Amino acid sequence: MEGVEESGKTVDEAIEKALEKLGLDETEVEIEVLSMGRSGILGIGGDRARVLVRPKGGAAAPTPGAAPATGEDMETAVGILEHLLEFMNIDASIRVRAPETPGDGLGLVRAVLDVSGEDLGILIGRRGDTLSSLQFLVNLMVSRKMKARTAFGIDVEGYRRRREESLNGLALRMADRVKSTGQSITLEPMPPNERRIVHLALAKDPNVITVSIGEGESRKVAITPRR
Repeated sequence: MEGVEESGKTVDEAIEKALEKLGLDETEVEIEVLSMGRSGILGIGGDRARVLVRPKGGAAAPTPGAAPATGEDMETAVGILEHLLEFMNIDASIRVRAPETPGDGLGLVRAVLDVSGEDLGILIGRRGDTLSSLQFLVNLMVSRKMKARTAFGIDVEGYRRRREESLNGLALRMADRVKSTGQSITLEPMPPNERRIVHLALAKDPNVITVSIGEGESRKVAITPRR
């Protein structure tokens, strides 16, 4: 996929905004500083810092409705996931499909590995923590074997799609409350991929803006009135 260009008061702020849009961290991207910016005199004038942030590897992600990715890396990803499920003594099937929505990782992953079966809650974990760890592990193992970064999404029994629908509904309800009260609302801490869903859900709303605040696992989305 192509890179994301962002600006901010500082380079760090611009980088953080770009990472938020991509749903990635600094270890997974290449950063090009386009402008360091300058502060101006007494806070007046000056230029904002600008950066261009690209996912490492540079592979284009499929578009909605496209055929799922194929090739050695795909076969490797499926094989690794099958071995992990077998090691955990979990009987499940894997279907490969193209990403369709932000919850799937649209624009970030080459394809989604859908896992289906019975009693797979153990693969999801609390708030999807185990599923996120499984996806990270599979991508890490594939990238090391292929000697190139690649990214695949993993879903279990449609969990990510249900979670995405829940987050979209939450974002819209909280935005309506912000607009009616004029007061900002801060949501609970979320991982980067879920914060990205909230940002995208409200990106075109002319009356509110979303920003991420906090550090690490405590990072969350604040919805504020657009002044």
